[in-house]
Amino acid sequence: MKKFIREDFALQSEQAKQLYHDYAKALPIIDFHCHLPPQEVAQNKKWDNIAQLWLGGDHYKWRVMRSNGISEDYCTGRASDRDKFQKFAETMPYLLRNPMYHWCHLELARYFGIDDLLLGPDTAQEVWDRTSEQLKNISARSLMVDSKVELVCTTDDPVDSLEYHKAVSADTTFAVKVLPTWRPDKAMKIGDTRSFNEYLDKLSVAAGIKINVYEDLINALRARHDYFHEMGCRISDRGLEGVPSESFTEKEIDDIFFRVRAGDTVNENEVVKFQSSMLLELAIMDSEKDWTMQLHIGAMRNNNTAMYNRLGPDTGFDSIGDYCYAADLSRFLNRLTSINHLPKTILYNLHPKDNEMLATMLGNFQDGTVAGKLQLGSGWWFLDQKAGMENQIEALSQLGLLRRFVGMVTDSRSFLSYTRHEYFRRILCNILGNDMAAGLLPDDPELVGRLVEDVSYNNAARYFGF
Repeated sequence: MKKFIREDFALQSEQAKQLYHDYAKALPIIDFHCHLPPQEVAQNKKWDNIAQLWLGGDHYKWRVMRSNGISEDYCTGRASDRDKFQKFAETMPYLLRNPMYHWCHLELARYFGIDDLLLGPDTAQEVWDRTSEQLKNISARSLMVDSKVELVCTTDDPVDSLEYHKAVSADTTFAVKVLPTWRPDKAMKIGDTRSFNEYLDKLSVAAGIKINVYEDLINALRARHDYFHEMGCRISDRGLEGVPSESFTEKEIDDIFFRVRAGDTVNENEVVKFQSSMLLELAIMDSEKDWTMQLHIGAMRNNNTAMYNRLGPDTGFDSIGDYCYAADLSRFLNRLTSINHLPKTILYNLHPKDNEMLATMLGNFQDGTVAGKLQLGSGWWFLDQKAGMENQIEALSQLGLLRRFVGMVTDSRSFLSYTRHEYFRRILCNILGNDMAAGLLPDDPELVGRLVEDVSYNNAARYFGF
């Protein structure tokens, strides 16, 4: 059988091949949005087998296994690692045209040198044996170094101690920077009074500030924001359904917060007003420190109540939400602009219909102070696949400046996911190379190659100020 993961995988023209091999392939990686556990980096985690590395915590794989009629025992249950891996291998032939088929074979090829077979039920034992032997010499840090990773930004709550970031930073034998990302979502979830107050109690301890009134909450968050900055953080993140941007008064917000802190519940309109105030305050904090604000917009989370109660969040029961938020986003960005506190901003959409809307929204608030100050984020989550990346690149190309794009992120908990940067770079080079072959771009490898280098690495290195 001809190799599937070949040297020119996904590259359809001679120009695309030249762009990838001469301009993209050798570049290092800045992964500015991921969910890697910093503890596993600090402790240089190792794995006994491919199932632990591939299936532990990977809700992408759990979803497709469930869709293939595989029992939960083999996803999150008590089945053995070997049996779980066998069930996933049995699913692989059903994943043709699913991006996971590409990702898995890229990972086998790049990290284990397995490019001479396809994973399936009949080859599972051989893959198990070959990867198990190699995993004896593989660790979290070795995977990062072998992938030419320069820097990663994890995703961290304001109450996190960042002790593992400190440990990594203090280890002079490990050159990869591991920086925190400020993600204060729980400080906005006022709709669940009990959980919200429990979280504020933790925040109060972390900040050393008693939180009785709304001003106390903002002061506590500022204290933790300062601490994250001292620890090298230069990026924040929010996970949003839409973009709360209701009008409010200070008195309304003080009253809403005081009642919830006293144990009362609030209605939906009051929740949105509070979140509108918080989103504004958090953006101002980012602006004051010249951070980049990321907004991940559009996920409908925890749809399956029974499975949420059984397994908790982030277990494969989220989907694309159909939210209309253009006017709200415009209002939010305009408020920040009017008070001169719009930070560098990356907008990620989960619904593909929003590509063009966001690409045009960016231009409303670019102010000439920073090249590409507002960014259309890379294809995210369910759009982190070939068509999703192509559509994002197309929208940005037609309606903005592709060459100012800060590029790809893994958005992953897996230390094998750096192949997604390779996947993205191949797709980018294929689009540009095919345009060159068709006469839609100049057949000038040096000119187009500089675009490839900028999007793949240079822009991220310049943009964030790490």
